[in-house]
Amino acid sequence: MEASSSTNGVKKSPLLNRHIPIVTRSVKGKFRTFKTAVMLIAYSVYFLLPWMPWDRHNGASQALLFDLESRRFFIFNLVVYPQDIFWLAMLLFIAAALLFFTTGLIGRAWCGYFCFQTLWTDLFIMIERMVQGERPARLRLLKQPWNTEKILKMGASHGLMILVSFWTGVTFACYFTYAPDFLPKLFAGTAAEAGYITVVVLTITTYVAAGLSREHICTLACPYARFQSVMYEPDTLAVAYDVRRGEGTAGRKVPSKGLRTREERQAAGHGDCIDCGFCVQVCPTGIDIRDGLQYQCISCGLCIDACNNIMDSIGSPRGLIRYDSEQNIASPTPHKPHLDWKRPKVLGYAAALLIASLILGYNIGSRNDTDANVQQIRQPLFIVLSDGSVRNRYQVNIANRTDDDQRYELKVQGIPAKSLDIGNIPEIRVRAGKTLSLNVKVDLPADMARNTKEFFFVIIPTIADAEPVVIKTHFNGQ
Repeated sequence: MEASSSTNGVKKSPLLNRHIPIVTRSVKGKFRTFKTAVMLIAYSVYFLLPWMPWDRHNGASQALLFDLESRRFFIFNLVVYPQDIFWLAMLLFIAAALLFFTTGLIGRAWCGYFCFQTLWTDLFIMIERMVQGERPARLRLLKQPWNTEKILKMGASHGLMILVSFWTGVTFACYFTYAPDFLPKLFAGTAAEAGYITVVVLTITTYVAAGLSREHICTLACPYARFQSVMYEPDTLAVAYDVRRGEGTAGRKVPSKGLRTREERQAAGHGDCIDCGFCVQVCPTGIDIRDGLQYQCISCGLCIDACNNIMDSIGSPRGLIRYDSEQNIASPTPHKPHLDWKRPKVLGYAAALLIASLILGYNIGSRNDTDANVQQIRQPLFIVLSDGSVRNRYQVNIANRTDDDQRYELKVQGIPAKSLDIGNIPEIRVRAGKTLSLNVKVDLPADMARNTKEFFFVIIPTIADAEPVVIKTHFNGQ
């Protein structure tokens, strides 16, 4: 595809530019330090959590385990069952609200520091730098013909990336099975087929996304880059270039004779930007922040570190590139950047986040070990027996949300106890984490049936200190 074409003198942009590999330069600074700290914490949690033991008498002794076979999620002391689907819905809502809230405050901070794509890409770039050298050496290696040096260095760096990708897939699979058993079975060839599929798919996708595609995932595949502008406001903090200070009245210019000190540059009308290009060289998506806010920017702050280092070296103040708001940058006298959270949109995100978190916390804290519901069988609505009594039929569903098998008693309130018929069931026993459905009958004499509109089912766990579950239901008579 040609780089561009023109019609009637108007230059058109291509749908897809020819791929130019982005080779980044390393940089030191507070944002680079923060990114490294986040990466170390994230990797420690991800790779070590499946191996964390946890004392559990009715399940695998693993702190975090998504046991699909038994349909239970073990999260430390919390056991989540399929009936708790509301929790998942609330977690997804909280994650979305948190993303919107942080974006409204500080732009794409999630992308720059916490996104899985960013974390793994950052690690793979570090592997390249460790094996192939700093940016000039890597550029030279890319341009040189294939020889022994290039084969060894490229092969070693990509081999390490594949190894990390493989262990990423193995770790992911360990979250869904007992890790100490799965690992030896995996290498012995006796693991479940789903385990091998998971490892292979995660290995390939991790390597392709973080080792080969890299910035194209952020700029082309990620939908967040496209709709982030909806959450931006003039007061949102984002990585920004101070155009007035950097350009001056005569534009930016590299240092030369008579333009080496800040005073000389200001006298000539030139700004503080010396056009060194370091801000572009450290950018993982290859953009020039001096062109303004762009959807490709992931707000990682590395260009800030690069620019601050250059400003220190030439004796100019830091902050030519900084986290700042569009409104403050454009103001005649910019003030010190700060988080402006007293805005309707941000407060709305915060309120939604707080309310959803409180609802989820209350729901988890107040969950009963026994969950039950009653459904009346309506075909037919009632039956008149030969002795004139009226029968209603019900389906009673009892869910045991404990780690142990439980026994229950089923009683009624508001009507005679003898009117309940549960059939030839010697005891009601429900296995740990399972649900039992009972078909029961309630027979009332004709005169009582006419006067009874509702009564109560009472499900009583036989374990000590367990609260009975009382459910109101209706009775249909003649």
